Amino acid sequence: MFEKIRQARRNNRERIDLTRLLQSCRKLLGERGESNSVAFATQALSHYHALSPEGVQRFFEVLAEEFDPDPGELLMLAEKYAVNRSPEHLIALSRAAEPPRQELLRRLNRAPGGAAAIVQMRAKLLDLLRKDRGLRAVDADFEHLLSSWFNPGFLNLVQVDWQSPAGLLEKIIQHEAVHAIDGWNDLRRRLQPDRRCFAFFHPTLPEEPLIFVEVALLPEMPAAIAPLLDRETPPLADPRRFKVAVFYSISNCQPGLKGVNLGNFLIKRVAERLQQEHPTLKTFCTLSPIPSFGAWLERVKGIEDARLKPEQQAALNAALLDLRRRHGADLAGLLPLVGEPIGQKEADGSWKRIVQPFNKKSDRDLGLLESLCAFYLWQTSSEDARPSDPVARFHLNNGARLERINMRADTSRKGVRQSYAAMVNYLYDLEEVEANQERFAHDDVHGSAAVLKLF
Repeated sequence: MFEKIRQARRNNRERIDLTRLLQSCRKLLGERGESNSVAFATQALSHYHALSPEGVQRFFEVLAEEFDPDPGELLMLAEKYAVNRSPEHLIALSRAAEPPRQELLRRLNRAPGGAAAIVQMRAKLLDLLRKDRGLRAVDADFEHLLSSWFNPGFLNLVQVDWQSPAGLLEKIIQHEAVHAIDGWNDLRRRLQPDRRCFAFFHPTLPEEPLIFVEVALLPEMPAAIAPLLDRETPPLADPRRFKVAVFYSISNCQPGLKGVNLGNFLIKRVAERLQQEHPTLKTFCTLSPIPSFGAWLERVKGIEDARLKPEQQAALNAALLDLRRRHGADLAGLLPLVGEPIGQKEADGSWKRIVQPFNKKSDRDLGLLESLCAFYLWQTSSEDARPSDPVARFHLNNGARLERINMRADTSRKGVRQSYAAMVNYLYDLEEVEANQERFAHDDVHGSAAVLKLF
């Protein structure tokens, strides 16, 4: 009985909060909204923050249902424009086609902290979008506006170093998404003279990094991640030995900016800055994970691609069949070969490992695995027509080249589970980036001869 009463009160409270928010939004879009936009926007955001999770969902549903363009007006103006393609008709049609919720978001952005609030709104919207595809048009409006507001031309590139504010350093530790930072000593090693960390900031969010990249300056292209992350390795002191800049981790800090193109601009800006600082740097590359390779390899039934020669397709299918015949349908028998952690966790958090030594049989197995990995990365599609790796798509779409596959490169538990410990180097040749982007837009993956000959 009492629970029913409490629930009824909660439901009533939610209805009141949502009603107040919608009233504020309508005021904000009204005639008086333009002149009093800051006050109305501040009030609306205050009501939004008071909503329960159910209220937030209902708010987005109302945006989808009631803040769409008027279809009748849109049809009438489209017919006028079809008859007479005058600038006036085009302007009227464009204005009518814009959903009112876009103008609502623009005016909400005028409130203090408005940009941060809208980014956080989008993060919640993306969560809801997984279950409710009816919110896609609302999300498209958020992405459209955020892409304009967070245009890389408006962003500040900042080098994060050991002298940066403690609050910022804590956020770097918190948001590192590729190779977890194990405390302050680990972070300090990643900020030594042969390491760099750069982040993009927006003027309206001066204390919030949007995205950051970690870079290692080395004499040669790396084939394994452990030496880059080893905090006991002494820094490379002589900058004349810096020949290669390796982007080994890139992390987004704002989930609400998903789809807003920041990463490729960050990598290119950092490459240009490093080249100016260290003219000895000639090679810019990554050492990247292949997070979807393991899942693809375990579920793929057979290799079939019209671009392959018959002998290539036959060899890849034979490799897949051979590995499954000797290591099980789920390829679990491969795990000790590549570095599967086995046993109990040690006191220091490390895992006791049993790794098979290399021999002729294991060399052959790794060779078969490498060929399948090369094919998997090569078949990555710019249009999602085929299975593809998200990290591969990111770098290839940025104009990088598929340069080298490294087996047994990440023997951490995560690396083994995700990709059988394989990693890949993508090469950023600054003179080829635009041509490679164009090739990838036409579904052509640019790979080195060393990779392409693997299959």
